[in-house]
Amino acid sequence: MMRLATLLVLSGALLAREPLAQRIAHTDPSRYRVAKSVHGGAGELHYMGLFDAQTFNTNVIFLHRGVIPPGGGIGHHFHNHMEEMFVIFDGEAQFTIDGRTSVLKAPAGAPCRMGHSHAIYNPSDKPVQWMNIAVGTIKGKYDAFDLGDNRVDVALDAKPVFITMKLDRALARPVDALHGGKGTVSYRRALPPEVFYTNWSYVDHYVLPAGASIGKHRHEGIEEFWYVMKGSGVAHVNQESAPVKEGDAVPVFLGETQSWDNTGGDELEFMVVGVARVKWALDTQTVK
Repeated sequence: MMRLATLLVLSGALLAREPLAQRIAHTDPSRYRVAKSVHGGAGELHYMGLFDAQTFNTNVIFLHRGVIPPGGGIGHHFHNHMEEMFVIFDGEAQFTIDGRTSVLKAPAGAPCRMGHSHAIYNPSDKPVQWMNIAVGTIKGKYDAFDLGDNRVDVALDAKPVFITMKLDRALARPVDALHGGKGTVSYRRALPPEVFYTNWSYVDHYVLPAGASIGKHRHEGIEEFWYVMKGSGVAHVNQESAPVKEGDAVPVFLGETQSWDNTGGDELEFMVVGVARVKWALDTQTVK
């Protein structure tokens, strides 16, 4: 009886799930909200939420996308029960982790692990394309402790003394027929699970040439979102397909079969974040 009830609950959840085209989040600058002095930071931040804590079954808290205007930033603050990572997609910005600051050039990011502090500041005269990813130890629980420091005019380390993430195409390796797909895809695991204390499992980087694809595969214990950095193509999840383009974020839930096609004339580039249901329980199954 208990098993039947569990199956009915799971079936209801699957039936209630939005169609693929509706669950894809689209970056839309016209929907950005203006936030001033975020965590005591300088200037403004313009952003929108793409996903929230209700989107996933795992402990993803949110995915935010926006811009840091010139002279803007996010002030120095701690996270004690969660982890965040600021990512920039163009230009450069000053990243701070635990009070040490360095300039990172896009596309790049720096994870702030649980129990540590971070900040970001844009000292340039151009806006910087920005993303923030948050994963917690408790579903839906966000925490922050502000330090009252905007990190303006601070000393800079020439080389970062903290963990950084580089989405550098030159570091990716070629993989033929990935999961049975077409052509040769460039792939790299930019951050492995060892970096994180939470169930955050990885950040992957893919580049698909025109006409290439990633074949059918699934993760029973991991949820992902695929963020389109450049290009356009088609996402296939279970029996559905939907077009994707630059700025789109596609959630893929536990156990779903996925594949990806570059149907455009240019390269299709993804940043993929994976979050496990259970720490270290990583799985990938190619689907025939």
